[in-house]
Amino acid sequence: MTKVYNRIESISGNVISVRASGVKYEDLAEIKTRFGSSLAQVIKLDGDMVSLQVFSSGRGVTTNDEVRFLGHPMEVSFSENLLGRIFDGSGDPRDNGPKLTENMVEIGGPSFNPAKRIVPKQMMRTGIPMIDLFNTLVMSQKIPIFSISGEPYNQLLARIAMQAKADVIILGGMGLKYDDYLYFKETLEEGGALSRTSMFIHTASDPVVECLMVPDMSLAVAEQFALKGKDVLVLLTDMTNFADAMKEIAITQEQVPSNRGYPGDLYSQLASRYEKAVDIEGTDFGSITILAVTTMPGGDVTHPVPDNTGYITEGQFYLRGGRIEPFGSLSRLKQQVNGTTRKDHRVLMDSLIKLYASYKDSLEKKSMGFTMSEWDEKLLKYGRLFEEQMMDLSVNISLEDALDNGWKILAACFSPEETGIRSDLLKEFWP
Repeated sequence: MTKVYNRIESISGNVISVRASGVKYEDLAEIKTRFGSSLAQVIKLDGDMVSLQVFSSGRGVTTNDEVRFLGHPMEVSFSENLLGRIFDGSGDPRDNGPKLTENMVEIGGPSFNPAKRIVPKQMMRTGIPMIDLFNTLVMSQKIPIFSISGEPYNQLLARIAMQAKADVIILGGMGLKYDDYLYFKETLEEGGALSRTSMFIHTASDPVVECLMVPDMSLAVAEQFALKGKDVLVLLTDMTNFADAMKEIAITQEQVPSNRGYPGDLYSQLASRYEKAVDIEGTDFGSITILAVTTMPGGDVTHPVPDNTGYITEGQFYLRGGRIEPFGSLSRLKQQVNGTTRKDHRVLMDSLIKLYASYKDSLEKKSMGFTMSEWDEKLLKYGRLFEEQMMDLSVNISLEDALDNGWKILAACFSPEETGIRSDLLKEFWP
């Protein structure tokens, strides 16, 4: 029988305290006030003193309001009806559609059994040359996009959502500006990708506790689709907002702060989400790939959120100047697949990046007023073509077209001998 309590011991901001028994950490409760009802989640247990974070803020809550514990943590409905739908951080519809209440599954459970995982070996195509050719995304990979505020990381995620060769896209937005939310919605609708997408969106004006729910809801749904044989791509933005929400709640709980005020379990909290990425053993099962934006305040990669993230994930993409930066960006799993795509993939990838590094040196020489050699002029021409036709995020071509385009760029700037590529590949692929 559900227990009901009608005495609230204390109210501190969005946190209320109640004396109760038989309650578990992260259980949900319903608070009935004179203005209606609101959900709350157990965030601290100290003997029989239970602290709850109120979703819709503690305003309007009084000490004699009724608190009813539901006996379970947050749950999300799962079915094919999720596709094409948009929900908030508590699982309620944002799109004016019907609320889904069937087949409820708990969120935030343990990651997949390691014994049932297989070695990642399938490429996930995105149509973006700087990913497909140079830092190939692999199914079941977990990888962040390191960026600073102002970079077009949400536009990049929207493009990946439209172009990625995945069965299902799950988009989790945390602390989004309303304009960014509308951008995702309109872009996916116009691009025809919304029908295979489910979105869980927390905007900056929503209750902070809902921000913490978004990754767990997104990943719980992704797990269910993967168990049904779907290859799922989970796009999360922005994990720094998620960590800031953790910090805000930790301060409310008066926890002892760690580095820059973040809670001491920041690494574990991030890892528990990223480790949901999996390629499941068996032909009847699918995979979960996680691509998550992590903004770096002030461009500081040593900030606790990107710093901890780097130890968990399998590489990173750096977004600088509206482009995916070739230096620093790394997919640690690319060697699992780029030897099986086309036989010139690895060699061309290495040669193009090596020549681009030489172009950067020549560009610096030019800016310092040094005399430019014929080789320097070739490199400057090459660098311009490479940035326009490969690095520009508006370029949308297949991997095979990107490889062919790489050969054309080389042929437009250099003789075959100057590329350093072995003769058998030059004979087969040189334009």
